[in-house]
Amino acid sequence: MPTDRNRRRALQQLAALAIAPAIAPAAALAAPGGLPSATHDASSPEWERLASRLFAGKTLRAGQDVVQVIAPLRAAYGASVPVKVVSKLPQKPDLYVRKLYLVVDKNPSQLAAVLDLTTEVGRADFETRLRVDEYSHVRVVSELSDGTLHTDSRYVKTSGGCSAPPNRDAPHLIGKTMLKLAGELRMDQPVAADVTVLHPNDTGFELNQQTVMYIPPHFVRSIRVSYAGRKVFDADLDFSVSENPTLRFNFVPHGQGELRAEVVDTKESQFVGTLAVG
Repeated sequence: MPTDRNRRRALQQLAALAIAPAIAPAAALAAPGGLPSATHDASSPEWERLASRLFAGKTLRAGQDVVQVIAPLRAAYGASVPVKVVSKLPQKPDLYVRKLYLVVDKNPSQLAAVLDLTTEVGRADFETRLRVDEYSHVRVVSELSDGTLHTDSRYVKTSGGCSAPPNRDAPHLIGKTMLKLAGELRMDQPVAADVTVLHPNDTGFELNQQTVMYIPPHFVRSIRVSYAGRKVFDADLDFSVSENPTLRFNFVPHGQGELRAEVVDTKESQFVGTLAVG
């Protein structure tokens, strides 16, 4: 049986391949020349390595004037840690949040999600649940349309998030994708909504209690959300997102239409959820 260290290395490589399409644009924007500069103390060797790869030569501006991440200092269950990203500026054509990166420094796969946004979200606030494998910083990087990068972090004390066994009570429902409004419907204004995909999001670190063998990785890789045929956001995800991945987001309805989520997992299975709005 492979050691945990070897499994971590292999799964990090798998995760990098799974989310590579999301990383590539950021790497292309980055100028060569080593680590980005940052003005805060909330760092770690793991974060420095990842930041040097994603944002080489770029300045990361720390503080909560543009973006804030909210997470509990102590989480009771490492496999489901609530995380909220609050953006401090509206999505206007002249300046908006173009990408959000969610990172868990000490997870086997650090880059939990990359969200590619449009002005159709109205406000770039997101909520989800993440796996946290050991005491670690959880951080967000907000990339604006002018190319500037803003970051915030929160230290979370919990463990075991990547090895907790998933719930398999209803395997026939894997992939079922549900959308619902989470706020009052107002035309031409940001409206909160949830998308949930029923999926075990297996990390590769969970043990099958009957066979005592590791369960192979199997997780949601991408969620594409549109409204009335117009892109709202694309999310490239990894197994650091919790079982039954859920995203709370905003969208701006300009009239009646269909809210649509298109989902792909690592087995190339495709799922669709829709919701008539208005």
